[in-house]
This record gives sequence, C-alpha cells and structure tokens, in this order.
Amino acid sequence: MIERTYTVVGMACGHCEELVSEELERVDGVLSVSVEVELDRVTVSSERELAVGEVRAAVEQAGYELAGPWDAP
Repeated sequence: MIERTYTVVGMACGHCEELVSEELERVDGVLSVSVEVELDRVTVSSERELAVGEVRAAVEQAGYELAGPWDAP
C-alpha cells in the first residue's frame, strides 16, 4: 500500500470533503481517502503509485485545486 498526502485549496466544509473524497475514490487503485478540510490536506492510500495528474484531475473534477507541496513523486 502507498500513502501520499496532498494540499488541496478551496475546501471549507463537510460538503467539500465529500466531493473530494468521492472523486478521488473513483481513481483506479485508490483504497481510501482521508480529508482534513481545516488543514487543506488530503491523504490517499492506493495499491499503486498514482500519477500527480490523476490526482489533480480528480480534485479539479470536484471543483478544487491541487497545490504543492505534496509528498508525491
């Protein structure tokens, strides 16, 4: 299992958390998503290394912005 933490800009509430989680959970290989709205932090556990572009696309689909720094390669 691989765990990466990303910074997501624009989240403000529980609804934001749900939207981001739902989109990231649709990415192939994602096992779980943990969102900390107050810290603008999203941690993704996956069975394979996710490309940053995959994560960015999911976050943007939810209506938010992926920003650095993050611990993904």
